[in-house]
Amino acid sequence: MKNILLVSTVLFALMFMSCNDGQKSELGHNEAEGVSKTEAAGEDAHGEEGHDEEEGGHSEEEGVVELTKQQAETIGLEMKPLEERNLGNNIKVTGTLELYPQDKANISPFVGGNVSSIKVVPGDNVSKGQVLAYIEHPDIIAMQQDYQEKNDELVFLKQDFERKQILYDKGVSSGKEFQMAQSKFRSTTSSVNGLRSQLRLLGINPDKVAEGQIYSAVPITTPISGYVDEVMISLGDYVAQQSKMFSISDNSKIYVNFKVYEKDIKQIKKGQQIYFSTASRPDELLKATVRSVGKTFNTDPKALEVLADIENKDKNLLPGMYVEGRIVQGEKKGFAVPEAAIIKEGEQSFIFILDEDEEMEANKMKFKMVPVTVGLTDLGFVEVNLPAEVSKDAKVVINGAYNLSSEMVKGELEHGH
Repeated sequence: MKNILLVSTVLFALMFMSCNDGQKSELGHNEAEGVSKTEAAGEDAHGEEGHDEEEGGHSEEEGVVELTKQQAETIGLEMKPLEERNLGNNIKVTGTLELYPQDKANISPFVGGNVSSIKVVPGDNVSKGQVLAYIEHPDIIAMQQDYQEKNDELVFLKQDFERKQILYDKGVSSGKEFQMAQSKFRSTTSSVNGLRSQLRLLGINPDKVAEGQIYSAVPITTPISGYVDEVMISLGDYVAQQSKMFSISDNSKIYVNFKVYEKDIKQIKKGQQIYFSTASRPDELLKATVRSVGKTFNTDPKALEVLADIENKDKNLLPGMYVEGRIVQGEKKGFAVPEAAIIKEGEQSFIFILDEDEEMEANKMKFKMVPVTVGLTDLGFVEVNLPAEVSKDAKVVINGAYNLSSEMVKGELEHGH
């Protein structure tokens, strides 16, 4: 009986433990399943939210990038309408802008003196004959006094010469007296005329001096119209005779001095057209006409000088500017963009144009990457052949194209992720 009771107790305990393990296993499975489902739901929700956020900043359209106007300003975007230019395989030349000798002046005084006043500063526009400064010195006063004395003496000598001539003609006066009177009159006349000319060179009116007026200072004037380049004096300075005081230049008649290498000389003729640009105006093509071809080679570099006339109506071209040009040998007209506007991807070339979509938001800009075939390269411009669908009035990105390309690649990567 005891054995039966013991066996029953063991069987009951085993059954109880088995039930508890089943409940725990089922409960654990359900909890894990619930956690897994919750985490999965969270991941899905997060993934969808992140995906939506990423899609908000970039266009899904291929080859297109959208920017706000502020972003465009930040990366330095510049646009310009498509334009046709004259392009050709021509002689490339370099040179400098210069002035003809008659269009520049270095101004010096005819007599030494101290600077009493200065009337101009560098950059001033002056007219021919305008006073630039005044100088004064005791020698200037002495010259005027000498002129007055000689002029008064001349009046007496003239009267004496005329009287003795009459007496000589009548045989009353000797020939010696007449000749002496004639000699003194002529020498004094020469002295007076010389002093009169000197006073005129100094800018002093000799007639006023003859009337008794004395000027303490003389004006320094400009012989040409133009601009004041340099002022080499200060108040009180003593300026010696022929010392440089001012330099004046007339930039309206500027010319280009091109250097042409020996191999190209035979192709240069008087009257030929030369197109050139300057560093200050690289996008503007200016025109010059060959005036003369030099006859002597420079040694360094070994080249011939070719002078060409240009128009400088707005006077923005200044002597000393470096220029790059080409001598026309046969050209064609075509659409061209600056070299900086071309994007290279392997063998293919692209440009960005502004997509003027009327449905775009007010503060946003859309740029489209357009494939082009390139032709001649001339003076920093590249000939482009455009797809038929591109309008001839399109605005091309001429500066910042590579920044746009980077933004587009960045957007595509983010969108793909």
